[in-house]
Amino acid sequence: MADPLPVPPAARSVSVTLHGGDLPWRPVSPMLTRVRLITLALAVAPALVVTVVLGVLLTSWALLGAVAVVLVGLWAAWLVARQVSSISWVELDEEIVIRKGRLFRTLVSVPYGRLQYVDIQSGPLARAHGIASCEIHTASPESDGQLPGLPVAEAEALRARLAARGEAQRAGL
Repeated sequence: MADPLPVPPAARSVSVTLHGGDLPWRPVSPMLTRVRLITLALAVAPALVVTVVLGVLLTSWALLGAVAVVLVGLWAAWLVARQVSSISWVELDEEIVIRKGRLFRTLVSVPYGRLQYVDIQSGPLARAHGIASCEIHTASPESDGQLPGLPVAEAEALRARLAARGEAQRAGL
């Protein structure tokens, strides 16, 4: 995996805001949307089957429940796609910054010197789609960061870069 995108000198002097500014934000893999939609389908399917069976066997009014389940499932699918497309991250000189959310925005900045360790996790469904989550741990749980949906090679390279930068920052203290 190639080195991260170089940070332009102009971006180094720009402060990080919820809107992002002109920083080279990197999105997560679109495979994360697929994995989350599959998980959603596995959660919605039993409710849909139950309501359809009740509608056929007992009363046709239960079919309204099936319609409600389908509508809620479609809304949740739209929401998943919007949420995943809003996750991005950038590596700066002194910190890694992760931003999430459209309506309720979250910006997590983790200075390299505060890093304790970085976990990479990938369940069976994520592994089948070639993605992993990178979880950044610090001494304070409030300043931890999680970056889901990275390609596995990129997650491993990010873990190595963060570990190296964390060691370098701590050595400079």
